[in-house]
Amino acid sequence: MSSNALTQTAEAVRTKTPTMSKQGTETVAAVKDDFLHTPIMRAALPFINGGLSGMVATTVIQPVDMIKVRLQLAGEGVATGPKPTPLSVTRDILAQGKVLDLYTGLSAGLLRQAVYTTARLGFFDTFMKSLTTRAKEKGTQVSFAERASAGLAAGGIAAFIGNPADLALIRMQSDGLKPIAERKNYKSVIDALSTVVKSEGITSLWAGAAPTVVRAMSLNLGQLAFFSEAKAQLKVHTNWSTQSQTLTASAIAGFFASFLSLPFDFVKTRLQKQQRGPDGKLPYNSMADCFAKVTRQEGITRFYRGFGTYYVRIAPHAMITLIVVDYLGWLTK
Repeated sequence: MSSNALTQTAEAVRTKTPTMSKQGTETVAAVKDDFLHTPIMRAALPFINGGLSGMVATTVIQPVDMIKVRLQLAGEGVATGPKPTPLSVTRDILAQGKVLDLYTGLSAGLLRQAVYTTARLGFFDTFMKSLTTRAKEKGTQVSFAERASAGLAAGGIAAFIGNPADLALIRMQSDGLKPIAERKNYKSVIDALSTVVKSEGITSLWAGAAPTVVRAMSLNLGQLAFFSEAKAQLKVHTNWSTQSQTLTASAIAGFFASFLSLPFDFVKTRLQKQQRGPDGKLPYNSMADCFAKVTRQEGITRFYRGFGTYYVRIAPHAMITLIVVDYLGWLTK
């Protein structure tokens, strides 16, 4: 190549460089000004993504949740008698109505996810970002204890906020167990909430809040902390694809979430379903009272009745939720 040609090429590069630099600056500025990258949206996206992912998962898993609740309420107060199975419960539900009866309480389930999962994943993501920033400043990594603390705090706060929707869900799902004359036949979650407030007072919407909060904290410890830890370990020790790591981590998280939270989920269901009898008294006075009475009357293993069904409900729900929220996070990063 001649020296003239080299000179012309160099000149062309020098001419284009300012233009390319200017275009790059304009592109960056456009991204910063993009709606998704405004400060308000960056703060809100973890909550929005969390809520949407939870609602998708609930829509898929709702029939399993319905069966789980019926299993927990079966044989209340007695240690003997026939032991229901997921299959027998499903058969009974279908014998009484239609297939869509398995989706009883879906509106309450979606409202619960819109409130609870939005807050739970949103707070967890916010806490984790803060912990990650602090760890980078110190030149360290976020520890499992910090992940666990973030999961416990996020779960407890979100559960208390979402308790009314959770209570409405249990009431709608347990209504079919009552004699026909005593059924409320709730039309929707709004109808269930308004009926409870009118007949029992607004504070009754937080019935079972204690086990709900403890359940959520243990669920989050198992789900979010173990998911985050498992994903971090798989990233270091395997060469798997991101999708495989996410799927495996969510399955591991689902198991620990199920094991740690089922006893509290059982007590929560009993407390939220209960209503005053003819004598004006409630079957259980508190979370501790429920634990004590069930242990004495039904046996301690009753708390883990339906573990398989619960895992089938929790693990896929956790997997779908975490996969969807991961995907939404990638789309909106």
